Amino acid sequence: MSIVIEQPVEARLVAAAPRMPNIPAVLHYDRRDPFAVRMTFPAPATLEGVEVCWTFARELLAAGLHGSEGHGDVRVRPYGFDRTVLEFHAPEGTAVVHVHSSEIRRFLQATGELVPAGLEHLQLDLDHDLAELIRDAC
Repeated sequence: MSIVIEQPVEARLVAAAPRMPNIPAVLHYDRRDPFAVRMTFPAPATLEGVEVCWTFARELLAAGLHGSEGHGDVRVRPYGFDRTVLEFHAPEGTAVVHVHSSEIRRFLQATGELVPAGLEHLQLDLDHDLAELIRDAC
């Protein structure tokens, strides 16, 4: 069984212009980092022309399907019948994208099959991680 899930999604960039362009994005989940998900935007879709990756809690993504969640750099909330809004806040500005909620639910279902919610801690090897930290410090 794979330890990584990658799912392409179509994100709609909310901009000041009347037309919201669609941009490709990829949702990632790695059971070696069981509490986190990543959303990556390719270089052509960003203002800086470099790939941008945001890491945030899987729990935040799941909760944001049902209500407004997040108080920091990443915020998630439902929008309409089948859209979810993700806001990414950085010193350079804020990016707001809409993603089909069904795509997020499908991604979360796949991550839940890999690592059930509430059992993430079982994926962690704290003894190994501590030994790595100590080895690197010497």
